[in-house]
Amino acid sequence: MATATEVLGTYEPGRPRRDARTAKRRVLLADLVGISPALALYAVFIVVPTVFALFLSFTDWNLIGRIRWVGLANWDRFLTDPVAHHSLLVTFELAGLSWLAQTPLAMALGIFVAGTQRYRAIYAAIYLVPLLLSTAGLSLMWQSFLFPQFGGLAWLGTHLHLEFLNQNWLGSPNLALFTVVVIIAWQFVPFHTLIFQAGRRSIPGELYDAATVDGVNTWQSFWHVTLPQLRYSIVTSSTLVLVGSLTYFDVIYILTLGGPGDTTRVLAMDMYNVGFTETQFGYASVLASVLGALGILLSIGLVRFTGFGTMEGGREGIW
Repeated sequence: MATATEVLGTYEPGRPRRDARTAKRRVLLADLVGISPALALYAVFIVVPTVFALFLSFTDWNLIGRIRWVGLANWDRFLTDPVAHHSLLVTFELAGLSWLAQTPLAMALGIFVAGTQRYRAIYAAIYLVPLLLSTAGLSLMWQSFLFPQFGGLAWLGTHLHLEFLNQNWLGSPNLALFTVVVIIAWQFVPFHTLIFQAGRRSIPGELYDAATVDGVNTWQSFWHVTLPQLRYSIVTSSTLVLVGSLTYFDVIYILTLGGPGDTTRVLAMDMYNVGFTETQFGYASVLASVLGALGILLSIGLVRFTGFGTMEGGREGIW
């Protein structure tokens, strides 16, 4: 007759814990193998350039000669550089104006095209056209359209007797920055519209049914149902708008070259001029590092301030 030890085996108190640790190591190893291609690409295109830019910020280099270590001299220059300070201010203005121009409009369009009517889908397809075109091509198109003497907008102003359209939209210090903001919004609002469209369609219809039973009107339904449920979309879109605004360069370079004067000279434009016009890559790396740090701080600040990282479910409201 078999004994209990022969049937159940020898009891080892530490064996289940060792088996669990082994299984956890295997899962971790499998995860590392799975994400290794992404990590390699991230290291090559993000980590290495960032580290190299930080290194260059402590040097003096004109791309041809020898790299010379200068310590904190470039950072001291940034702290006392009025041109860089003005460029930083313009960058913040562009980011704030871009958010004000894009977020409310994209939200309204996103809610509109989220409807089930077929004509709304047609409108949505039309809205996407600017997003599919080249930024350089669109900038050249707008530059021709806004040409003060022979542009399309001037033609409309003359033939329709709308004299306010006859403006030097890109050459006036009072209008250039706002014109750039409108052009940027025209191209990127469709992308954020898609974000809000997806957010609106993910809201359960039962919430609106309950609101209707409670007798709320359309405005109250938007304020107490739609807006709280779009919190994820609002934070995502706002982060992309604000952080993306820090790096706008191509559209400004083509439209205004940072002018008139320094009205539209954002920090990215200043970095380009310092690096490729003045060939001061050490100081240009300081400006690049400042832009990168601002983007990271802005993203973290938005996540912490809005509580985005601690939201537990899609039904958590904005209040």
